[in-house]
Amino acid sequence: MNGFKQAKEEFNSIPVPEELQDRVQSGIQEGKARRRKAVAARRWRRTACTTAACLALVIAGLNLNPTFAAAAADVPVLGGLFQVLTVRSFTDQDADRTVEVEQPGVTGGDMAEQVSAEIQKLVDEKIAEGEQIVADYKEAFFATGGTEEEWALHDNKVTVTYEIKSQTDTTVSFVVDSAVSIANAYQEQTYYNLDLASGRELTLADVLGEDWVSICNESIQAQIAEDPDQYFDASMGGFTTVDESTQFYLDEAGEPVVVFAPYTVAPGAMGTVEFTISK
Repeated sequence: MNGFKQAKEEFNSIPVPEELQDRVQSGIQEGKARRRKAVAARRWRRTACTTAACLALVIAGLNLNPTFAAAAADVPVLGGLFQVLTVRSFTDQDADRTVEVEQPGVTGGDMAEQVSAEIQKLVDEKIAEGEQIVADYKEAFFATGGTEEEWALHDNKVTVTYEIKSQTDTTVSFVVDSAVSIANAYQEQTYYNLDLASGRELTLADVLGEDWVSICNESIQAQIAEDPDQYFDASMGGFTTVDESTQFYLDEAGEPVVVFAPYTVAPGAMGTVEFTISK
């Protein structure tokens, strides 16, 4: 037991190579930049899929996938036939990493196929990115003197999960959360806010009106002013303004909650930073 503890302590004391940190951080920043461009340019296009076709896909999933069926049984119906439910759930493990996935899908309504296709692409990308980060870390780990015994002590995980933030008869907000846990943890969240009545994605302008930028900025700045030492100031690259790429979700009260990733407006120790914007 003492030998194991000593090996673990020695492993934990091994620094993450700078070259790996730079590579991972660069990849994360590039991914965020791509996502900001995609969000700014994204406008939901209607699909020709009928409700009957969507239901056929759901029925097929229920018949073929017990996990799918179990998840669907407990999910309330939104806006008539609209549902957010688990369409893929699995764990894959080998000597280097564990991949855990709980993937949401959307059924019912004109936007269902489009949203589900985007989520499918996102989840596949995040799994691939996570596996590459683990592979890069392993290469750097052994290049800097790590041993097989020390590597075996490491619990590398790639996870993709989701959480429904709020749901009503006309709207639903949920987040797809992807993370990689190696010597350091890397996390990214993608939020979806769907208007079931109009069949499109909600924006902050839809929720707050034409002056949404000013409303958000004034509210966020006021909340930061309550404890400014917690946040980065402008000279440190802290908060300046919201824009069309700013992520948010609707809480149970229907109010928008603006979300900033770790290290963007505050130190990483604060994790994801949220500001509720009262209408």
